[in-house]
Amino acid sequence: MNSYEVIAVDELKARIDAGEKLHLIDVREDDEVAYGMIEGAVHIPMGTIPDRQDEIPKDEEVIFICRSGNRSGRVCEYLAAQGFGKLVNMQGGMLAWDML
Repeated sequence: MNSYEVIAVDELKARIDAGEKLHLIDVREDDEVAYGMIEGAVHIPMGTIPDRQDEIPKDEEVIFICRSGNRSGRVCEYLAAQGFGKLVNMQGGMLAWDML
């Protein structure tokens, strides 16, 4: 059982298009985000998450993004173990987002 939820890219896009205020965190590395990020996302590379936890809302929904959904899922698992709630992994990552 996962300690976080998942969201499909089309559902996330619909929420963004509807103007919903979302907390989006892209955990890819600098060279990856240089090719583009989802508008409004904050870049916190996966390796810096432990030192930058204070930048992440603890009790609000936060959607995590990476290239394929693997690293962001691991970040969700880590943060759940640290007591964070309402964690969401974008299924398929930017590979799926770029297919929209």
